Amino acid sequence: MNRRNFVKSLGGLGTAALIPDKALAEDPAKPKEFVGILVDTTRCIGCRSCEIACAEAHGFPDPDSDPNVFERERSPSTTQWSVVNRYETRKGEVYAKKQCMHCNQPACAAACLTKAMLKTEEGPVIWREDKCMGCRFCMISCPFDVPKFEYESPVPKIQKCNLCWDRLKEGKEPACVEACPAEAIKFGSRRDLIEMGRAQIAKEPDTYIHQIYGENEAGGGSYLYLSGVPFGQLGFRTDLDNIPYPELSKDYLYAVPVILTLWPAFLLALSNATKKDDERRPYETQNER
Repeated sequence: MNRRNFVKSLGGLGTAALIPDKALAEDPAKPKEFVGILVDTTRCIGCRSCEIACAEAHGFPDPDSDPNVFERERSPSTTQWSVVNRYETRKGEVYAKKQCMHCNQPACAAACLTKAMLKTEEGPVIWREDKCMGCRFCMISCPFDVPKFEYESPVPKIQKCNLCWDRLKEGKEPACVEACPAEAIKFGSRRDLIEMGRAQIAKEPDTYIHQIYGENEAGGGSYLYLSGVPFGQLGFRTDLDNIPYPELSKDYLYAVPVILTLWPAFLLALSNATKKDDERRPYETQNER
C-alpha cells in the first residue's frame, strides 16, 4: 500500500481542518548508533541452538523437541521468541531464523498510546509492562506479525524478542549469537553489519542474492539477512515498501490534538497498510463496487 492509498484510507475524517499551525518539534538529540544482528542463512544448519539459548535466557520452556518440527512453518509465540524453519528452495533445504525485526522506525511503537512499546536508542524494540494498557494496537500494526498476546494468562503480557536487552545492558551479546555453532548469526553495529554483508556478497557473488533483507524493508531494521535464494522462498515478505510505516502517518499523528478520538480510524488504515496484497485485495474490491 503506497502513501497515496494510505492517506486515502484516512480520507473523510476532515483532518485537514484539525491541523494546527505548528507540529510537535522533533527531538534534536542525536540517537546512538543502532546495534543489530546479521543472519547468514547459507551457514545455518538448523540445529536450533539459538532457540534453546533464547528459551534459557528468558525463562521459557524448552522448545518443541518433536523430530518432525520442520514439517510445518512456525511463527514466534508467547513462549518462543525465536524460531527456525526449514524451506525447500531451488538450492535445496535452507534454514532461516525468524523473530522481531527491530525496525528502525517500528510501527508497533508508533501505534502504542502509552509508549509501552519503545524503540531504544541502542536499537532493540522493547515492551514495558508497567506502561501497557493492553490495547494490542502493536499487534495490529506490525507488518511482520510478531508481537503476541498471552490470551490464556490472567495477567497477560505482550511477548516478542527484545534482542536480549538485559544482556546488552550487561555488555553481553544476545543469547542466540553466543550459542550459534556455525557462526551464522553475528552481532555488532548495524552499520558494520551492512558493510560486512555487502563485502560477503561481493566476495561470493554467485553464492548470495545481491540483497540484504532488513536493510530497507519497511524502513530497515536491526535484523539483517543474507541468502543464497530469493527471500520469498524463505517465507519473508517481499511486498513491503522501503518507507517506514510510521512515516505514512507522521504528519497526521503530530498535528491532530484529538488523536484519541480518531485513533481507531488510524489503526484501521495502518493495519491495512501492513497487510499483504492478497489479504487486502478483497476489502479494496468490495469498496470499489
